[in-house]
Amino acid sequence: MTYVGIQTQIRRNNFRSVLLIFAFPIVLLGMVYAIIFFDAEYKHSEVINGQFFHVAPFVLIGTAIWFVIAWFFNLSLIKMATGSRPLNRIDNKRVYNLVENLCISKGMRVPQIFIIEDDSLNAFASGINERTFSVSLSQGIIDKLDDDELEGVIAHELSHIRNRDVRLMIISIIFVGIFAFIAEMALRGLRFGSLSRRGKNGGAIILVVLVVSAVCYFIAILLRFGISRSREYMADAGAAEMTRKPYALASALRKIDQDPLIEAVHNRDVAQLFIENPQPAEKKFSMGNLFSTHPPIQKRIELLDQFA
Repeated sequence: MTYVGIQTQIRRNNFRSVLLIFAFPIVLLGMVYAIIFFDAEYKHSEVINGQFFHVAPFVLIGTAIWFVIAWFFNLSLIKMATGSRPLNRIDNKRVYNLVENLCISKGMRVPQIFIIEDDSLNAFASGINERTFSVSLSQGIIDKLDDDELEGVIAHELSHIRNRDVRLMIISIIFVGIFAFIAEMALRGLRFGSLSRRGKNGGAIILVVLVVSAVCYFIAILLRFGISRSREYMADAGAAEMTRKPYALASALRKIDQDPLIEAVHNRDVAQLFIENPQPAEKKFSMGNLFSTHPPIQKRIELLDQFA
């Protein structure tokens, strides 16, 4: 895949970020209106609209608070989810030298560096601005890759930062989390009392819950594809352009493919950030693979081999 250029990628990802931010409340309010409509005893537009305009501000305020908290504390939340800790220069000058040399070559500010205490091989970038951008590496990937391979992996993650992929990822993870919470609350409400209180309206409530759940899942898919599998291809191409060693990243991906699963990470949304997002064995052949957030690693290796 031809690398289309850093400024083009930044513009595309900034546009997608803004689009998601504006599209999300519209879809959310549409879901609220649908629930009120189907749950209303009398289908008078004045009553339904009145209930909607009464509830909508609380929904938007609650969502805004959630978004702000997740936006400003995303680094801490991701660190908790991955068990990562800061990597000090004195602990590993090799990693710091690789990161700093690549950043100097591209005029980038050096991001924070974190380490995940796990023997598996994986890495990811995160953050929303210069102050919070970071690169996290597993202990396994540091120990088991040679310098050229590790440089290729770091260049891949720095490309995500340069392209602003990481900001778009954070936005999508926040929104998917909100939709998942709404669906869970709707299902809990149905399970623990809605039917007994509503009686004859129970069927309508079931329908609403099913629709809400389906919409949430569909939105989650759209958000994942808004980020797109192509972001991994573009980051691979960006790393090849940055290091001039596409064969090194291809070699690193072959090693990563042997053992990419970080045991401490149980949050599948956070796992989307990794250079490889492996599926648990029991889900490897599920329908979910059709909507994988990452392209097949063998395909990525084949494309990198074409650069060599």
